[in-house]
Amino acid sequence: MPKSTDPQNDGLVPSKTQSGLVRKRPTIEEYFIRFAELAATRSTCVRRQVGAVLVRDKHILSTGYNGAPANMEHCTTETCLRLKTGVKPGERHELCRGVHAEQNAIIQCALHGVSSRDATLYVTHSPCTICAKMLINAGIARVVVKCQYPDEDGIEMLKESGIEIDFVEKE
Repeated sequence: MPKSTDPQNDGLVPSKTQSGLVRKRPTIEEYFIRFAELAATRSTCVRRQVGAVLVRDKHILSTGYNGAPANMEHCTTETCLRLKTGVKPGERHELCRGVHAEQNAIIQCALHGVSSRDATLYVTHSPCTICAKMLINAGIARVVVKCQYPDEDGIEMLKESGIEIDFVEKE
């Protein structure tokens, strides 16, 4: 198969299948963002579904999604304090009983004895400031984001710490 000059596509160009159809192989970013989107479908948050995947050397280390802590009731429109009090997205994170997707991905690494050092985080929404601090201290090297979350300070913290940030939009 001919090589591509596109480093995002792992050196392969679109190819014909046995049936003659042309398919485009997803880039590494598209591939792992799709896993983050799949993780988000497990979210129990009533306001926003977020998914995250920690990857190193093109291998998944852990996944996470946002929702109530283990062994606790899932969030509902009746129990969501942020919803009941009208807190805007990106503000007053302490009023949420849920654990963020990025936090859960880091926690899963810790629970299973897997280092997150130098990993890349693929996430459906950019990290808030709390998650940004955790990602910095967890040794994350790069963050690939599908869409911007209203808390832009998280991105600024990641940049200041030297973590590489990339925004991608899945086709």
